[in-house]
Amino acid sequence: MKSYSDPNFFSDPDFFRRAGWVVAALVALWPMLVWSEFNPALLFDAQNARVMGDFLRTFLPPAFSAEFLGLVVKATLETLAMATAGISLAILIAVPMALALAHSLSIARIGPGPGLAGGEALRAAVRWALMLLRGIPELVWALLFVRALGLGPGAGVLALAITYGGMLGKVYAEILESNDTRPARVLLESGSGRLAAFFYGLLPVTAQELTSYTVYRWECAVRASVIMGFVGAGGLGQLMDQSMRMLNGGEVATILITFLVLVMFADALSNFLRKVLA
Repeated sequence: MKSYSDPNFFSDPDFFRRAGWVVAALVALWPMLVWSEFNPALLFDAQNARVMGDFLRTFLPPAFSAEFLGLVVKATLETLAMATAGISLAILIAVPMALALAHSLSIARIGPGPGLAGGEALRAAVRWALMLLRGIPELVWALLFVRALGLGPGAGVLALAITYGGMLGKVYAEILESNDTRPARVLLESGSGRLAAFFYGLLPVTAQELTSYTVYRWECAVRASVIMGFVGAGGLGQLMDQSMRMLNGGEVATILITFLVLVMFADALSNFLRKVLA
């Protein structure tokens, strides 16, 4: 490996190109930091540090009263139900759109035919639809659905279904394209339909990756469910919002511990499913 003291270090023909990209990135980053009013020094301001310290001291000991633990259990089940129902609806949205978007399942691409232009138009429409679904954050959808449906987890379920449906559909299509597509192509060329080519040609080689990404998105949905609780979608987020408004650090600490346990459970579930499908 070349060192900076090596006289031939700067003879690397790509050195100045790489250095130029680094300088360009720093130049582009600086106004972003200024416009975002990013000022880490505020964290070390004496008054701010004192306020944060006083609040953090209230985290100990965590709240373990029977009444509050009952509320935590109810909110946790509500959060899990919201995330699971939202991901389930998202899968129903994502799977057909991913199958329509995947070139590896295109019968018209096997050879010249009248359906090629129609297939490309359909894929372009699906691509734009997925972009629209995932382009609007789930928190914005939650705000809209809370207005329409009222407070509660129903708004969160629909918000997750729409946003995560767009995310899952895009990534599902990319997974179906990035793996070995030869078995599916052979099935299509032998006269099989798209669904048969998917179930017998693509799914066996992509099941582990599809499952792993779906479980990861479910984990993200659990976190998003907590955030959406702050806008009235129920669950742990709404309970945490109430505790923070009351400056009850012990209750906040208990909710954070519960949330970490949920993330650990999702990670363990993901590892288990990978081993089962390996």
